[in-house]
Amino acid sequence: MFFGFEVALLVLAVVVLLVIFAGVKQIPQGYNYTVERFGRFTKTLKPGLNLIVPFIDQIGAKMNMMEQVLDVPTQQVITKDNATISADGVAFFQILDAPRAAYEVRDLERALLNLTMTNIRTVMGSMDLDELLAKRDEINDRLLRVVDEAAGPWGIKITRIEIKDINPPKDLVDAMDRQMKAEREKRANVLEAQGFREAEILKAEGEKQSQILKAEGEREAAFRDAEARERLAEAEAKATTMVSDAIAGGNTQAINYFVAQKYTEALGQIASANNQKVIMLPLEASSLIGSLGGIGEIAKDVFGNDPSGSPRPTPPSRPRTTPAVSSSGVVNTGEAFGKRNQS
Repeated sequence: MFFGFEVALLVLAVVVLLVIFAGVKQIPQGYNYTVERFGRFTKTLKPGLNLIVPFIDQIGAKMNMMEQVLDVPTQQVITKDNATISADGVAFFQILDAPRAAYEVRDLERALLNLTMTNIRTVMGSMDLDELLAKRDEINDRLLRVVDEAAGPWGIKITRIEIKDINPPKDLVDAMDRQMKAEREKRANVLEAQGFREAEILKAEGEKQSQILKAEGEREAAFRDAEARERLAEAEAKATTMVSDAIAGGNTQAINYFVAQKYTEALGQIASANNQKVIMLPLEASSLIGSLGGIGEIAKDVFGNDPSGSPRPTPPSRPRTTPAVSSSGVVNTGEAFGKRNQS
């Protein structure tokens, strides 16, 4: 009888242990378990030790609450401008509500994969190829917004969707390369033409400024030259007036000076003329003085009286001398005037 009691105690201890093990559940970090009683959801077990009713409650779904990665395979997409491309991507999601993720949708990962692939075709199919290649960030944002909104009732949060590769056909890639090359050459030609245009404009501006400065310089020089000529004319007019006054007063020295000055200037012009080839040098100073004296005598004959008012006797006539001509045909004016003075 004692042996039977020990057996009963042993069986009871085993049952108690089995009940304890059946009622105590240890949930690992990052997971949530659902509890079902007679097939109906009752509660969710969090990470750590949890108690359930043994043999009545049972574990339903074991949901991973960590962020997970879903690889989106390559698929064909027809763009808005009828270009066929292949694209793939990757999606990141996290379960926020374990009961809804377990009981609102069957095969959660497959549902998310199909939802992502269909929206990739929808979003990318509404864009042109150039826009598709240039606006990946916009594509990712639109996909994230649409898929997250669709997965919300399942207790899922879509954290990120990224398009990995967009591969147009090879012939389309070649055409794009040719187009890009032509566009770059066009821009290079435009920039080169603009550079030439700006250079010509700057050159024209420089020439314009140079001509303006030159014209201003010439105007200033002409003004100063005119002013100098005006002053010279005033001086000559004043000198002429003084000589006229002196002649009117009977002073022949003034006209001698005036005629000698003009005679000297005439000789200078003869010496510097382009068509003057030969001049007999030196000119005798006595000839120049003699000619001046003759001109003075002519002036005295014109006025007729000396400064004292008495009539002057008529000077005797002098023989006219013919200018000497050299063997080369050059007239020696100095020698002619010298002979006239000697006579």
